[in-house]
Amino acid sequence: MNSKIKVLIGSDTADCGMAWAGALKGAGMYAITRRCDGNAVLSSIKSEAPDVAVLEAKMPFCDAVEVIRRLKMEKKYCPNVLIVSSSDDPRLERDAINAGAAGVMVKPIDPQYLVSRVERLCTPCGDEPEAVPDETDLECAVTEIIHQVGIPAHIKGYHYLRTAIMLSVNNDEMINCITKLLYPTVAKRYQTTSSRVERAIRHAIEIAWDRGDIDVLTRIFSYTVHTTKGKPTNSEFIALIADHLRLKFKQKGAVPAYSQR
Repeated sequence: MNSKIKVLIGSDTADCGMAWAGALKGAGMYAITRRCDGNAVLSSIKSEAPDVAVLEAKMPFCDAVEVIRRLKMEKKYCPNVLIVSSSDDPRLERDAINAGAAGVMVKPIDPQYLVSRVERLCTPCGDEPEAVPDETDLECAVTEIIHQVGIPAHIKGYHYLRTAIMLSVNNDEMINCITKLLYPTVAKRYQTTSSRVERAIRHAIEIAWDRGDIDVLTRIFSYTVHTTKGKPTNSEFIALIADHLRLKFKQKGAVPAYSQR
């Protein structure tokens, strides 16, 4: 299936566009890069007809949201569009979704995560091959939920929280012994201290509760979110997401293992 997927990337920088294109090509896809220029990207989409376009949110002459709007206004072919932003911007995400974008991703973006997003966009419902979920599936699922609840990727708590959730999906004792086991395990991996891990995760959760999408938070946490109830504790937040993912993967047949390297 991957050999048929064509991806157009609206960036030709070495650290982003070229790195993403390399990962996509490594997965058997056809990837092309274009300079970060709204008019050039718009022209390329019309001529190349890619399955997916990965576009910088802000481009000279025409931004990513405007590219989508123009394609639809002109009744031209419009691919699945993933918009890339250098910062967490709720207004951008709202405008992007309203315009019809497939999603908004915040830098830095793991090239392999991008590969997974593109594959899912291009896989027809019901046609995904049956396979035992692996560590990559778990990481993608955790990353997607963290993005959905509104935690920006550039803060330390984002990375600590993602690792803490992945560890907890596989091991209930992590949550039961969050201070003595989970925080030290995460701290060791990032060469920091348990107290810094705890504070960074608490800060990330505060951001989610202050700026996150209430509908997403309500769906994931299975109860109505009100500011008067206060945000959940670190252990509650991690445990609820870990349980949510554990159930999701059990329905697929197996919970993927996560190496504690």
